[in-house]
Amino acid sequence: MSIKVLYTAHATSTGGRNGHVESGDGVVKVDLSVPKSMGGLGKSGTTTPEELFAAGYSACFGSACEFMARQSKLHLTSIEVKAAVGIGQNEAGGFGLTVDLDVKTGGLSQAEAEQLVAAGHSICPYSLAVKGNVDVNIKITAG
Repeated sequence: MSIKVLYTAHATSTGGRNGHVESGDGVVKVDLSVPKSMGGLGKSGTTTPEELFAAGYSACFGSACEFMARQSKLHLTSIEVKAAVGIGQNEAGGFGLTVDLDVKTGGLSQAEAEQLVAAGHSICPYSLAVKGNVDVNIKITAG
């Protein structure tokens, strides 16, 4: 599949999970540390790659749903996407991710919200990137 690139983001990390990451434009500048639950120090004021992934996925997923609402002429008045990204060891001895998305829509019936979220999931670049590799569970609440 060929992609016509519209935008490219850049970031550089140093020191891995106990280091620092910065976006190419300098807007994002965060220190990282391994959480205590994974055997790390879990330093205050730091983040993890999973939190950064959750932030990106939730924003992208919401935008994909907004796009599909416009395409479908649905009157979506609001959307909130909470993403929970888990990391753990897989059966092959490596590591894998899980994703739970909690999507709340405004202005739609439950049936419309379910249709919209399914359509958004089918075009979201994050959803497509993890398809077949990461279990993504979605909870939908219409309002």
